[in-house]
Amino acid sequence: MSLTPVGLGARAARGGSGVDRARVELSVDTVAGAVAADSLGVRRIELCSAGALGGLTPGPGLLATVLARCRRTEVHVLVRPRAGGFDYRPTEVDAMAADVAHAVAVGAAGVVVGALGGDGDPDRGAVAEMVAAAAGRPVCFHRALDVCRDPLAAVDLLAGWGVHRVLSSGHEVRAEDGAGVLAAMVRVAGDRLAVTACGGIRAHNAAALLRATGAADVHAAPRRPAVRARIAGRAVDFGGHAEFDLSAAAELLAAVRAG
Repeated sequence: MSLTPVGLGARAARGGSGVDRARVELSVDTVAGAVAADSLGVRRIELCSAGALGGLTPGPGLLATVLARCRRTEVHVLVRPRAGGFDYRPTEVDAMAADVAHAVAVGAAGVVVGALGGDGDPDRGAVAEMVAAAAGRPVCFHRALDVCRDPLAAVDLLAGWGVHRVLSSGHEVRAEDGAGVLAAMVRVAGDRLAVTACGGIRAHNAAALLRATGAADVHAAPRRPAVRARIAGRAVDFGGHAEFDLSAAAELLAAVRAG
């Protein structure tokens, strides 16, 4: 799809125009990353652990510390109990609902969840449990949407189930390649829920994607390999890790603000 403007969907209904009111959400999996994102003045943080696995539920210590130190930015908590698919057993759904309830009880601004049934559609029972556990806080359905059977039908269903927002790359790895589907999601959603675009979002393409798709927000996970010292001669090596890339995040935010 060429990146040409479409209607602005739910964002336009909230009074936005162009990309000047578009929000930036940054995924972080450390306290240092969350504090850095908060210092930039982004509107929302998605807090997780194990970003290298696509994100898992953060532990209570990580969550409590981030909430205590981030005062400018909404902290939304990813609730995902394990890597590898989104078809969950009832016991896993119970655990996810408990994690949702804990997150909102300690002060999270919202939660990010997702579950699919065996037919590839969103799991209505699981989603209902997590929406109820959120006790009125905003609920986002995450990129399970990008592996569901029919993303447009899923958006229509989720809008009727109390979900406030969906996170998607338009059924592709990169949002640029899924821009046509993202724009269609925005049209299906109307004013019922917001669409956040993700997947390869960087400073060079964020504003154009917002204009082309009408998405309400962009989501990015700017990380870089952390510098580490390896002890010579040791056979055991547990590998490296990534850290928040402050410069890439700042460039993204500036690009969206500039439009």
